[in-house]
Amino acid sequence: MSTVTESNVCSMCKHLRKNFCIGCQKYFCPNHFKEHEQKLSITFDNEIIRSHDEILDGIQRLEQSNSLPSGLIDKIEQWKRATIHKVEKAVEQAQHQLIELINRQRTTIAEELEPITKEIRYRREEENFLETDIDLLKQKINEIQQKLERFLRNDTNNAVIFNIPLLTSINLLANTKWKQNGVVVAGGNSFGININQLCNPWGFRIDDAQTVYIADCGNHRIVEWKCNAMMGQIVAGGNGEGQGTNQFYWPTDVIIDKKTDSLIICDYGNKRVVRWPRQRSTSGEVIISNIACYGLTIDNDGFLYLVDSDKHEVKRYRIGENDGTIVAGGNGRGNRFDQLHYPRYTFVDRNQTVYVSDECNYRIMKWTKGAKQGIVVAGGLGEGNSLTQLSNPCGIVVDQSDNVYVVDAGNHRIMRWCRGETQGNIIAGGNGKGNQSNQFSRPTNLSFDREGNLYVSESENHRVQKFNIDRS
Repeated sequence: MSTVTESNVCSMCKHLRKNFCIGCQKYFCPNHFKEHEQKLSITFDNEIIRSHDEILDGIQRLEQSNSLPSGLIDKIEQWKRATIHKVEKAVEQAQHQLIELINRQRTTIAEELEPITKEIRYRREEENFLETDIDLLKQKINEIQQKLERFLRNDTNNAVIFNIPLLTSINLLANTKWKQNGVVVAGGNSFGININQLCNPWGFRIDDAQTVYIADCGNHRIVEWKCNAMMGQIVAGGNGEGQGTNQFYWPTDVIIDKKTDSLIICDYGNKRVVRWPRQRSTSGEVIISNIACYGLTIDNDGFLYLVDSDKHEVKRYRIGENDGTIVAGGNGRGNRFDQLHYPRYTFVDRNQTVYVSDECNYRIMKWTKGAKQGIVVAGGLGEGNSLTQLSNPCGIVVDQSDNVYVVDAGNHRIMRWCRGETQGNIIAGGNGKGNQSNQFSRPTNLSFDREGNLYVSESENHRVQKFNIDRS
């Protein structure tokens, strides 16, 4: 603030006075000039110093572990408890990267704020500030504040977690892309019973070594295809269709139970669930009977979730018990939110939220733990091929951000529905029915390996394809 002596009128009272403000280019009488100075001082305190102090408070919150983005440390500790000993190193690496990231970001923001802090102190002590000074300082502070808020909203979460190897949870970014041409990793030699062939493969799982275990439905067997192998190996069944403990009748899904080092298999045609040791056993053990189990999964607590297509429901079982608890559907066949219509496959997250592919309602349903009805998270607008519709959905996977990946079997494509979106996007296929490397013919299931590569089984092409992440 400075003054010059000229004959003019006060901008407030219109009296002839001599005080002039260089900042706003206006004249004032002595009383109104003092009032103008006081208003500038209040504005400086309210809009500059207060915003500056809020940023300092945000920096201090970054130093406190309980203010880390979305409680990442707690998530990492949760993974640590839920996984095997090899994951311990990955947990330590994640914690180290997280601390480094926060310290680096905190230091950067603090360094950017330091010259602004000095300027604020100088102008406050000297009572030397104009409107233009306040506007410039406000702009600088807003830029830093936006950067701080982006970090506190945990925009960096995926950058930390996605690059940690050996974690069993699926961590994919919403904009992750895959190569559009797949590579055959199992089958692909027409249908047949030879060990380099498959016949109507349905469910499958991938272990940490990228070995694929496939429910070779039409051959009534489970086959194992190691990474880069030219042919598979029968690990369960393969003795023709039948009801014996060494036989299956249309097996539709298989999972790996690491705790018992065994395979758990939906023996759909025999209406039973069978456990088969992975150590080259010649027969399995029936663990649940009288259920038309089409798909199954297991949660971190060892509970089994079985899709009963005949009863249009999903049940949770403790292994060793034959009576389960209904967790989705169970109210007869229908299209209400508390009903299902020929459900196929299921996915369960770490909160025991159940996702179900509701095939004949052309939708994916989400049932939170204890819910009496589900909500639609994909499809639900009738059968069709638009990006808002599905046709005979089958296999499903849900990532850490609640994005849903679904086999849209009738449309021969794989869809991703991001959380809260009303339409999906095609991530593989969608080029018409066919047997080319960018096409599917009645895909049935999907999965991801620990590197995020996509695998898809196809019933009518009798193969499993792998689609590598596109890092270009």
